[in-house]
This record gives sequence, structure tokens and C-alpha cells, in this order.
Amino acid sequence: MADVDANPTDRSILTRDAALLQDAVREAGALARSMFRTELRKWTKGASSPVSEADIAVNELLETRLRAATPDYGWLSEESADDAARLSRRLTWIVDPIDGTRNYLNGHDEWCVSVALVEDATPVLAAVFAPTSDEFFFAARGQGTTLNGAPVRAASGSELDFSRVAGPKPLVERLKPSLGEIMLHPRIGSLALRLCRVAHGALDVAFAGGNSHDWDLAAADLIVQEADGRMSDLSGDPILYNRREVAHGVLVAAGRDRHANIVAHFRARPLP
Repeated sequence: MADVDANPTDRSILTRDAALLQDAVREAGALARSMFRTELRKWTKGASSPVSEADIAVNELLETRLRAATPDYGWLSEESADDAARLSRRLTWIVDPIDGTRNYLNGHDEWCVSVALVEDATPVLAAVFAPTSDEFFFAARGQGTTLNGAPVRAASGSELDFSRVAGPKPLVERLKPSLGEIMLHPRIGSLALRLCRVAHGALDVAFAGGNSHDWDLAAADLIVQEADGRMSDLSGDPILYNRREVAHGVLVAAGRDRHANIVAHFRARPLP
């Protein structure tokens, strides 16, 4: 299992944490699935972000399972009040109890539970579980990515088939060589799942528009990277997690060669 440093104790800790993470995310997914398409209390937080009693219940389950077993770790979740103590912790759980809440509340299938363990600014363990399609992505730093236990890899090559690209159309259109119409892959309402689709080759490229957050990204980031893909901002800089500011700008995930070409394109033609 991935090691935090050369210390054998750290390897054993992360082996333990990997098992803990997988069990907790599976249990959280089962809870979310049991509440899916039922009558739920729901409300809006902030300007327009939906939340429901299912989000809160799944968050409480994950917090109970993970924090009880790792009391010295930090905690950052979309559905928990931010605790600045996480900034001083070497290891921090980053959690989205239900990524794709709008899909979930509308009875659509594309939603997931997404959890990463971050060391300093970098994910070292990640699990994304989509219960309705029974897809369980798991990655450990230096150990590759699996989907339901089988190794997966991002699609190779550098060509661009827009039907295998997902993300905001006005952004993707900046890649097209002419003024012709493009047809993108149908929208995927869960950002974590959109990015994970790159890891097993279902998509060639996935973009995240501005104002995504650590909890949307951290698990998918490691899952893409360990599947021999790359995920970064449009300048090619890596994404740093568990900072004071947890929102991010426009990001792209793709296999190595496509990612390099897209980054080169936007370096030469930066967004306004």
C-alpha cells in the first residue's frame, strides 16, 4: 500500500486506513441507496446548493466511522462546519457524502460517495462509490486504480473526439479547430464521477468548471492519476488540497498525452 514516507509504520497505518476507507464508503453508499427515491427533507444552503437529510445522514455515518478510528486526522466535508484544526494535521479526510445531490434528489442515477485521505496537500487514498451502477473506484498512491477490484487505465492517444469529452460546452469549444458545431458527451451531474470516467477510459477528457471544491475533486484526482491519467488546472499545475481556501478554478483530467496537449493549448490561449 502507498506509504507516507519510508517508515514501515506508516505503510501499516495506510494499509489499515485503506481497509477502513473502503468499508466506510461501501456502508455510506448502502445508506444513501436506501434513502434514494424516498421522501426526504431538503433545503438550500448558500445561494443555490441543495442539501437533504440523506446528505447529513451519510456524512454522520462517515464521520463516525472514520474519525473514531483516526482521531488525530483532520476532517473536511461539504456537510460539516469547517474546523481550521485540519490545517495543522498531517493527514486529513476530505469527504463529499453525496456528490451529485441534485441528481440524487431528482431520482437520477449519477451520484456517488467520494472520500479521500490527503497527506499535507496530496491525496494518498481515494474511494468513489456509485451505488446505483455498483461502481467502486479505489486508488492508493503508487499502487494504481481499480474499478470493482480490476485495474483500469485512462485512454491513451492524443486525438480529440468531442463525443468523449465532458464539461461546460463554452469551455470545451475553445479547443475546437473550426467554428463547426460540436456534440459533447451527455452531461454527468456528479463531478467526481465525471472525472472518474476518465480513469477507466469511458471518457477521453473531463473538465471541471470554476468553483469546484476539495470534496468534489480529491478522491477523483488520485483515481485519475493512478490510472496513468493527469488532472490539473489549465496551466498544468497540480491541485493542492487541505488549504485554507478549498475552492478551485477550471480543471482538466485526461490521459497523459491528451492532457499535455490541452494544457499546451490553454497556455497559448489562456482563458480571459
